[in-house]
Amino acid sequence: MTTTGEVHRDAAGGPWWWERRRSVLLDAGLAVASAAECAVEGVPFAHKAGLPASVGIVFGVLTGSTLLLRRRWPIAVVLVSVAVTPAQMGVMMTVVGLYSLAASEMPRRIIAALAGMSFAGTLIVSVVRAQQDMVHSEKLLEVGGWFVPFVAITTSLGVTAPPLLLGMYVGARRRLMESLTERNDSLERELLLLAERAEERAEWARGEERTRIAREMHDVVAHRVSLMVVHAAALQAVARKDPEKAVRNAALVGDMGRQALTELREMLGVLRAGDPVPERSAVPLQAVGAAAAAAASRAEAEDPEGGPCLAEVEELVGQSRAAGMVVEMTVEGEVRAYAAVVEQTAFRVVQEALTNVHKHAAGAKAYVRLAHRGGEVAMQVENEPPPVPAAASSADLPSGGNGLVGMKERVAGLGGVFVSGPTDAGGFRVSAVLPVG
Repeated sequence: MTTTGEVHRDAAGGPWWWERRRSVLLDAGLAVASAAECAVEGVPFAHKAGLPASVGIVFGVLTGSTLLLRRRWPIAVVLVSVAVTPAQMGVMMTVVGLYSLAASEMPRRIIAALAGMSFAGTLIVSVVRAQQDMVHSEKLLEVGGWFVPFVAITTSLGVTAPPLLLGMYVGARRRLMESLTERNDSLERELLLLAERAEERAEWARGEERTRIAREMHDVVAHRVSLMVVHAAALQAVARKDPEKAVRNAALVGDMGRQALTELREMLGVLRAGDPVPERSAVPLQAVGAAAAAAASRAEAEDPEGGPCLAEVEELVGQSRAAGMVVEMTVEGEVRAYAAVVEQTAFRVVQEALTNVHKHAAGAKAYVRLAHRGGEVAMQVENEPPPVPAAASSADLPSGGNGLVGMKERVAGLGGVFVSGPTDAGGFRVSAVLPVG
């Protein structure tokens, strides 16, 4: 930073301390004009001092050329102008030097001290010159004694006050512009940071939405299709031996297929929920993704008919019984309605647990327990060891390994507790507790 307060150097900067080439030209022009003025004023000064005129000219040129340093060392320029004031030269250097000093970043006390010295020097010279003019003019003698102080004070103020005030104004304006520029840069950085955070939040929302959709698809497809495969295997086994049972199994497969299609349609309807984005819309993709996620969450939470509920658990158990599983169901406490998202989560936990029994413990007996308590609802699905150890379903059902993870995410999302693991008897137990507040 220079002493004039300019902090930013242009790409095409000037030499040395100049920040622009046009500043070099301006200062060089001012220095030439000041040197010419001081050279002219140095001739009478040399005559009065008894020196050759060439000495006064050289002295004036050197003195006036110091104006070339006004941006780098404004204090030196002002001190030189004060020093040559008794020689009655350097008026232009005084004016420009005071302006440069006042516009700089110098402390105000230094500016005031140098301005006072310049004013005092100009005042003394003005008093001496006014007295000399009165001595050589009879008309000025008739004016009176007030002429000398009036002329001296007016001249001193005219030389020092305007450049000083103008320099202070320019310096304050420059500092204000620098402050506004810094504030603008800071706001741009904050906006960029906010945009990056918004993009991160949108990406997180998209990830959460993808996880939720995958969990829903897993619950719908895994359970319904698993039961359909089990019934299809049973249908294949009894088709020739017991045609009536084969017909019943075929009807069950059809009902489960229709239920799976219905749930898939409901899920697709949730995904399509929300206002359509118009063509050529200027809405950012991040906002669209966040809006879609919010719309899907609202639809799932607010639409009690858009998903399963606890009242359908008994039907779910009946479907497993129809597939050949022995299931005992017990309900404790007073049955009552809960928020849609709580009932959907409880249903999905029981559904996924029964699906895992079909997949990994075919032929094992299962127990389903529901407990309605004051501020929570609890569910537990436990199965005995399968008749054949490590036996899977006869239909060879595949497993993606995400069922337990999905259940845990659902329960944790509502602030509940989820526990799963093998039992001492060799079976498997899934337990969950959901707050209903």
